[in-house]
Amino acid sequence: MVPNKIFFTKGVGKHKHQLQSFELALRSAGIEKCNIVRVSSIVPPNCKIIPRERGIKLLKPGQITYCVISQNSTNEPNRLVGAAIGIAIPRGNNSYGYISEHHSFGETNKKLGDYAEDLAATMLATTLGLEFDPDKAWDERKQEYKMSGRFVRTQSIAQTAKGDKNGLWTTVIAAAVFLEE
Repeated sequence: MVPNKIFFTKGVGKHKHQLQSFELALRSAGIEKCNIVRVSSIVPPNCKIIPRERGIKLLKPGQITYCVISQNSTNEPNRLVGAAIGIAIPRGNNSYGYISEHHSFGETNKKLGDYAEDLAATMLATTLGLEFDPDKAWDERKQEYKMSGRFVRTQSIAQTAKGDKNGLWTTVIAAAVFLEE
């Protein structure tokens, strides 16, 4: 199987049991009806990014579904949890791209997303043999990557939530969901 479509989704769940909070996060993301298989970080050549709504409509109950997932949980009241996925796609139909996952505590959506996007872009840059200064800010390196003409796009999706004030488990997920049609 080589996926030819991918979509991104995210969700939050809260419950007294950690597993149930994860299930509710999957529901929030629209992928609860799938048998999820976690995979690593390669975007196949010619894999088209589609909108979340379209991707969810293509899923069937019980379907084996390959995903790159970032997940984080807490039962600590008001603790900020986050999960993010980043992607970097090269120019050219015969090249593969990268997906990264990142999860943390205390980071904003923007910081999480930028970090995950930076990770994916850095993995792609090293594969393409691009020179880069890891000490430069992500925004600066992002411009350099795009100006090289070898990147088509980078993006991220992030989900944060504060831990439930009454100590319920709070779970966040961000996912890149692969499809084959």
